[in-house]
Amino acid sequence: MKFIDLFAGLGGFHRALANLGHECVMASELDPLLVDLYERNHGLRPRGDVTSIPLDEVPEHDVLCAGFPCQPFSKAGAQLGRDYPGSGTLFDNVLRILRKRRPGHLILENVPNLLRHDQGRTWAAMERQLAMIGYDVRSKLLSPHMFGVPQVRDRAIIVAKQGRGALAEFEWPGRKRPRDELDIHDVLDERPNDAKALPSTFLKYLDAWQRFLDAYPDDVPLPSFPIWAMEFGATYPYVGHTPASLPPNALKGLKGAFGEPLTGSHDQNFALLPPYAQESKPRFAGWKERFISQNRELYGFSPGAFDAWLPSIRGFAPSFQKLEWNWKDGPRDIRKGIIQFRASGIRVKRPTVAPSLVALTTSQVPVVGWEERYMTVRECARLQSMGDFQYMPHTRQAAYKALGNAVNVGVIQAVAARLLGQDDPAPTIH
Repeated sequence: MKFIDLFAGLGGFHRALANLGHECVMASELDPLLVDLYERNHGLRPRGDVTSIPLDEVPEHDVLCAGFPCQPFSKAGAQLGRDYPGSGTLFDNVLRILRKRRPGHLILENVPNLLRHDQGRTWAAMERQLAMIGYDVRSKLLSPHMFGVPQVRDRAIIVAKQGRGALAEFEWPGRKRPRDELDIHDVLDERPNDAKALPSTFLKYLDAWQRFLDAYPDDVPLPSFPIWAMEFGATYPYVGHTPASLPPNALKGLKGAFGEPLTGSHDQNFALLPPYAQESKPRFAGWKERFISQNRELYGFSPGAFDAWLPSIRGFAPSFQKLEWNWKDGPRDIRKGIIQFRASGIRVKRPTVAPSLVALTTSQVPVVGWEERYMTVRECARLQSMGDFQYMPHTRQAAYKALGNAVNVGVIQAVAARLLGQDDPAPTIH
């Protein structure tokens, strides 16, 4: 069959369908760097901006593939949906091509929040538009780990086929599986020469939190909630209202972040609160109230032990004063896990699966704790089933961004095989 590849990026759709024996007759990609890489990896030079391609120049095809930009629907973005300037209307360009060429099949990929955006109304409207032009539509969240790849990265996968009830017998590939069946070592090289070592400042963050783990009682399970050290010793009010909504002198005599006494002016006292407690809303979200309560209860469990540790962390940036321990019953050795430095805190996971690749900053690239280094571009490419791509962007920042925006080849290949009536491909990690 013939297919087109819109918003093509590194060409994950291209590789997935080519592996099944199909031919790409047109690709479209806006980024000049990715246009060049696509041509080198796949032998076809993409057209530019899809919105400027005349419909008559879009060739006939059997399958339309599109991973249209996720920022309008991403939790990490503004979540403006189809009101997002420019990108939200790109789905309309997909519809424009569908109406003109009427391909028999459609495969779309996006962030999970697409299906939930605006309480599901955004996706319901898009689904109706596809149905109005004759497509039977299905959608599901799929992750590479369901296909044997050690990465947990839910994505909204949408398939459609021309004709009423055309997908009545369609069954999704993939299966839920215990994550302990997977092993992050399957994609890792041992101490690769091109790996970027963790900066010394980041090693200090890990050392400080390791001292916390060492001091924590052996017979008490580590918290499943995020540990917010700034709540240790704090007494400022938070239930039912935020500090910003209180009268000017309401904070005096209480304690702010790390138990700092609030004895100054209102502005001085407010500045001593944790940054996340300084929002101007009248009330905190329920989850935030719960996390604050849990951390104060944790501190009350053994304040003396925590007080001795707190000075080692007080000078850190707020993000590094938080720890998310996602390794229940694992050894309390921070360097034995897969680590990610996030805006929400330092996250430590068991070494079975990598966290989701994101296209935000290089500092959020997963860290191999036992080698004190970031995962390499090639290792991250394997998480996207792209380890056999010969060419990647030359800079780490550009490569990580492109991989964070990419579709997983193995997931798309398995979905396309089901949609097009082909045998399920064997799961592979390249």
